[in-house]
Amino acid sequence: MGRDAFEALCRQERMTVSRYVNYRRTTDSSGVVRFENLIEGKQTTRINQVWQSDITYFEVSNVFYYLTFIVDAHSRRIIGHSVSRRLLTEHTTLPALQMAIATRNGQSLYGVIVHSDGGGQYYDKAFLALTQSYSMQNSMCEYAWENGKAERINGVIKNNYLIHRDIRSYEQLIKEVDRSVQLYNCEKPHISLKRLTPVEFENQYFYTLEKPMTNYKSNKKQVKRLNKTVNLI
Repeated sequence: MGRDAFEALCRQERMTVSRYVNYRRTTDSSGVVRFENLIEGKQTTRINQVWQSDITYFEVSNVFYYLTFIVDAHSRRIIGHSVSRRLLTEHTTLPALQMAIATRNGQSLYGVIVHSDGGGQYYDKAFLALTQSYSMQNSMCEYAWENGKAERINGVIKNNYLIHRDIRSYEQLIKEVDRSVQLYNCEKPHISLKRLTPVEFENQYFYTLEKPMTNYKSNKKQVKRLNKTVNLI
């Protein structure tokens, strides 16, 4: 029996279940100011080339709170985040972007592409004023998979870290998100980063800008040494 025939049989015998509809949304695209997708079909070649961001939610004691993350698409490092009770720009994307800028303290942010979905928090006047003040470029996707790295960060932080913690309050959630981001950045190796963590990868990246490495095979030992002298965490 094929799939369609099987589904038809289940409907006939009333063996189907009602689909759960999730009415909670983090993206409000009504009246959206849509920016061009500047990263479509492009591969990153350096840090501070593309930052991707998204907002998700996490339930604590039957209350929903909102998590915003900004990740450097090249290094996979979460460089900015926020936890909030409300979806307003000043509680979500604005503090996350301010943290990202502080994380990149002293580095040129000219031309950085800030990529997101079409949520109102990403075209709010205060958010755009901040990106424009640093000569960043705003970019938006139409479909979720066009913002894949940010979407993946949402799932990793929620399902690999937060869901396993006993979180009972908003204050606890803030602490656990901070802790989870630190663990992700400093202890989670990535195959795409040659099995380095995001922070290790960035430490090596910035070090090679000043002194190219000739023996990449021993990068693990080199990075351990670099992490003692280059503090980018």
